[in-house]
This record gives sequence, C-alpha cells and structure tokens, in this order.
Amino acid sequence: MTDALKRLSDEGVAIWLDDLSRTLISSGSLQELIDDQHVVGVTTNPSIFQKAISEGHGYDTQLADLAARKVTVEEAIRMITTADVRDAADVLRPVFDATDGRDGRVSIEVDPRLAHNERATVAEAKQLAWLVDRPNTLIKIPATLAGIPAITEVIGLGISVNVTLIFSLERYRQVMDAYLAGLEKAKERGLDLSKIHSVASFFVSRVDTEIDKRIDALGTDEAKALRGKAALANARLAYQAYEEVFSSERWNALERAGANRQRPLWASTGVKDKAYKDTLYVDDLVAPNTVNTMPGGTLEAVGDHGQISGDTVTGTYEQARADLDAVEALGISYDEVVELLEKEGVEKFEAAWNDLLASTQAELEKLAPSEG
Repeated sequence: MTDALKRLSDEGVAIWLDDLSRTLISSGSLQELIDDQHVVGVTTNPSIFQKAISEGHGYDTQLADLAARKVTVEEAIRMITTADVRDAADVLRPVFDATDGRDGRVSIEVDPRLAHNERATVAEAKQLAWLVDRPNTLIKIPATLAGIPAITEVIGLGISVNVTLIFSLERYRQVMDAYLAGLEKAKERGLDLSKIHSVASFFVSRVDTEIDKRIDALGTDEAKALRGKAALANARLAYQAYEEVFSSERWNALERAGANRQRPLWASTGVKDKAYKDTLYVDDLVAPNTVNTMPGGTLEAVGDHGQISGDTVTGTYEQARADLDAVEALGISYDEVVELLEKEGVEKFEAAWNDLLASTQAELEKLAPSEG
C-alpha cells in the first residue's frame, strides 16, 4: 500500500498530514502513519481544530477542568489546541531529530482574526511559540499584506514559520523576500540560522475550483479544454520562482551563514472535483525539496493508487505559463481570482474560529459546576 508514498518520499517530497485531533494522537494512529505511511509532519488550521473539538469526547476531561476554573473561551481554546500540538510534536520528535530539524514538525496557526494586524500577529506568534514550547513547532502566519512584515519580524526573532494562504505568484515572491529579510535580521542579532526553518504553503485545489467555475460559465469548447489546468500551472510557476530566489547571491550569502531554504509546501491538495483523479495534486506536483500536506483521504488514495513517476514540475514552466495565459485570454482575470481566494481564505478560517469559539463556549457552560 505504501509503495507510492515511499516513491514520493524518495523523490524529495516530504509527506505531511493535514489533520490533527486528540484521538489521532492517543489512539496511536499518528504513530502508525509515521511508521507505515511515511508521514513526517502535521499541519493544522482553525477548521481542523473546530472539527476535532466538536466531534467525539476526546476533550471532555480538559473542558471540564477549564470550566471549573472559569477560564475565558479564548483561553480554553488556546489550552486545548496547544496541548494537541505539543503532544503531536513529541510523537514526531524522533523524525525531527533524524532529519536535523527539517521535518518532524507540527504547525499551529495564529488567531485568524489577527490576519490584517501585523503587530498582533507577531505578538500571537511569540505567545504560541512560548505556550507550545517545542523546537519542532511551526507558527502559521497568513500571507496577507499585514502578514508579510510580520513574517520578517517573527523569523528575525528565531521562530520557525509556516506561511499559509498563498495563492498568487506575486505574493509568493513577497513571502520569500520576507523570509530572507527575517534571516538577515536574525543574523544581525547573532542567532543560529541553522535552527530557523520555514515552509511556504501554496494553495492548489481552490485555484481550479474558482477558475473552473468561471470556465463553466463561459461554456465554450475552447474554455472547457482548460479545466483543471490553472492550479497545476500556478504551482509549477511558483516552484520556478523558488528555484530562482534560492539560487540568488542574496540567498547564497545566507546559506553560507547556515540558513535553511524555505521549502514550497503544496496545500489544499484534496481534489474537490470528482471529474479529476483523486491524486492529481500529488502525482503532478512532484519536485525535490517540497512538502505535500494531505488530508487523510488523499494520503490513503495516494498510498493505494498514486502514480508517482519522478519529477513532474521542473521543465514544465513554458507550458504552465501558456496555460495561465490561455485562461487570461478567455477574459478570466488571474489577479482577480487570487485576490478573491486570499480574501475568502481568511474569511473561512475566521468563520471556523468563530464556530470553534461558539461550540467551546457551549461546552464550557454545560460543564460549569453549579454554584453553591
């Protein structure tokens, strides 16, 4: 079952799981995925935590204790989520040690309501790093306009970062620039650059979802021929940008000082359109020095019938550019699509966070000890 996953790993793609729950940790399932499915990292987001906490009874004891202490709902969520991330980080610690800090990492996201507030994002990142208190944590910061300078500041403090919600090539270049600027700050402060790691989460499937919707509205044969091509093209051009930036003189100077490359991470790799093969955003995005974070269903599909046939990214850039140009020629604006996707991405995480607040508040009230 794991031959395809092993081949993927052998091609230089780190396999991370895009899911986490207390049950996944306590049941031993996470350890099994590490042992049997080549999983070497975990990513989380507000939607994942909202689902985990609202389903089952894995959090009842901690919720009852928090209710007895009459903590605020925000504090309760922080205690619950950081406990899960801390425990998952401990499970993954052997991977972290074996890969010299490259993998074996667990990501936790800053409060999405702070996405447009640079100062608050930096403060939240510092707080999360302190609360989890594990070297193999990545703090997730969204690639909003306010997030870009926050990334530089947080990296400059020596905190490792997973930059999330990247949709556009322009924004991705800003993210890489922010990372290099952060490393330069860290170097000035005398920090050990070899201890600082980062990934840049480039979202894939949502690009096809939005562009395909616009293609379907046009309805022409010319338009339909481009269905399912934009997301791969976008990601492949992102990898081209990565190769360019991380072969520059600016980067080389940092590398000589011990710095690590910021790896591209393919996120949102679950296929949403049943017309496409369910392993599309894994099979067709194989390239060295990348991460693919998969929901459980996608991981299982790749393990069962993934078609890993070597590097499917380098050397495709001319065709990728042609595909995006052809979409643009239909009257579908790339800039408009990626701007919309970023806005919606933040809004979806905010909505999930608000749902998490509401459901946790209800549990705290239900479990609160009666007075008297």
